[in-house]
Amino acid sequence: MEGNRDVELVEQAMVAIRRSQTRRALAPLASPAYDVLDVVEAAEQSGGQATVSSVASALHVDQPRASKLVTSAVESGLVKRVADQADGRRALLVRTARGRAVSAEIHRNRQAAFASAMSDWQPNERAEFARLLTRFVAAFGAR
Repeated sequence: MEGNRDVELVEQAMVAIRRSQTRRALAPLASPAYDVLDVVEAAEQSGGQATVSSVASALHVDQPRASKLVTSAVESGLVKRVADQADGRRALLVRTARGRAVSAEIHRNRQAAFASAMSDWQPNERAEFARLLTRFVAAFGAR
């Protein structure tokens, strides 16, 4: 069945992406502290609040592991803990000035890697890929 072959090709592509993230193209941009930074940035951009629990959920790790990751990001000067004014028992995570600068650098480097990979694509191909990939990620993440 042709549809099954398409799904197989998507699976193969996703495995290749995962492998490339841990090896070549994106490996220098991958670190547990950067993962925390991405989660905190996403919360800030959505108007939400980042906590150790939200980091655990977003990164699909348990609470103790998330706490260690957050501690690493704090010790690296990328994020800081601030008291939650609504609930004094809870600490919120926010990016520091250094964290915002590192986020911007990470975005520039990732986008340069992606632009390089698509350098011989036509603008309409890039736009269609962006549209379909965004749609796929939204549907895949909703499961």
